[in-house]
Amino acid sequence: MSIENHAAIHWDHALIKKYDVSGPRYTSYPTANLFHDDFAHEQYMQVATNEKSSIAPISLYIHIPFCENICYYCACNKVVTRDKSKAREYLEHLKKEIALRGEIHANRPVTQLHFGGGTPTFLSTSELTELMVSLGRHFNLSTADSREYSIELDPRTVDDEYISLLKGLGFNRVSLGIQDFHPPVQKAINREQSVDMVQDLLKSIRQYRFDSISFDLIYGLPHQSVASFTQTLATVIALNPDRLSVYNYAHLPERFKTQRSIDRLTLPTGQEKLAIMEHIGNTLTDAGYEYIGMDHFVKPDDELAKARFNGRLQRNFQGYSTCLATDLIGLGSSSITSFSDTYSQNSKDLTEYYRLVNSGKLPIVKGYPLTVKNTLHREIIMSLACRLALNIQDIELLFSIKFDEEFNYLMPRLSEFEEDGLIELSDALITVTDTGRLMLRQICMVFDEYLSKNNAGGTKFSKAM
Repeated sequence: MSIENHAAIHWDHALIKKYDVSGPRYTSYPTANLFHDDFAHEQYMQVATNEKSSIAPISLYIHIPFCENICYYCACNKVVTRDKSKAREYLEHLKKEIALRGEIHANRPVTQLHFGGGTPTFLSTSELTELMVSLGRHFNLSTADSREYSIELDPRTVDDEYISLLKGLGFNRVSLGIQDFHPPVQKAINREQSVDMVQDLLKSIRQYRFDSISFDLIYGLPHQSVASFTQTLATVIALNPDRLSVYNYAHLPERFKTQRSIDRLTLPTGQEKLAIMEHIGNTLTDAGYEYIGMDHFVKPDDELAKARFNGRLQRNFQGYSTCLATDLIGLGSSSITSFSDTYSQNSKDLTEYYRLVNSGKLPIVKGYPLTVKNTLHREIIMSLACRLALNIQDIELLFSIKFDEEFNYLMPRLSEFEEDGLIELSDALITVTDTGRLMLRQICMVFDEYLSKNNAGGTKFSKAM
């Protein structure tokens, strides 16, 4: 499937309204809300023992939970503090977990590495160096040009010296939390950062020849409008990032206390959000960005665009990525591991995280061992999300099933999608149309066996649109 066939986004307001429901982003399947505490250190080790001799590549994710300032919109697992000694305590325990994980996975080359948070640059230059040395001691860190080593940056916390260090430590990709450049929006969400600040930072990043620059933007924030976001997009396009993740703000103050600082009366209405979303899509595609689905825009020559074209695009807990490794090992509090046919998550509570690693155990507190049926549904969902198509014959051969018999109960829903122009359906293929790309999450949701079971335990997901 050629990426050139998907240059434009087709907007059908009636269909968007019809399919504007809440649902998962499918960074995993089953989704994280289904993880349970019957899967912890012991169960993980049983699986790991069987995989210990593997030399297949792996990805590492390192979670740094601390932030100096609170961003009111944020729903991430974080600890807001200006006490830098917290980083030292955390680093000492993180190194213990690194050593424990390294005993299991040391032989496997690390082709992808991502630091997230929180704010990873809460760590000082010496602490970050110390952390990378620890990772290098216990894991086989790749030095190949093809590696993807990325870190999330808060532009307010780094300077030229820090960027120079990142390059020296082996990072070659950066992601900047921008959200919006409009001053009233920044003030309302307590994240004020000037265009000049970001420009200066980008100058340093480009001077040190990083391979990729990504921006995070959010629509649906207080005081946003089509007019205000027009200005933000003009600035973003001028700054010329390689990738853009554009997320829909989900206002859930009952779940996230920090969001209670946002005046709901200043939020754009649903109709205004739709207009902003459409404007974002049209503006970015007109500027030459390719919409690859589920909030992500990339330049046509970006590795993500190439990966979709070559069938090597995947989704994991950071969103879309190239498939350089199938196993993702999470390190640090709250981080999630996707290993073999299991998911597992570390404790979000720092006290418990510290206690577990001090006892010599991996700080896993819940997880999920996949069944054959889970794997079947995951393969279908990820194929649709990443390749915008499902080869029915491949699925039948891989899982020894007859698709029309296994999923006969879904045919009325799939036929409705076809009638609405979201998919093209044949005996051999399910293909997502240009119209359907905006409803990609909703198409994937049809194959989610848990959503019909009391909405997966009553979890409140964000709106898909």
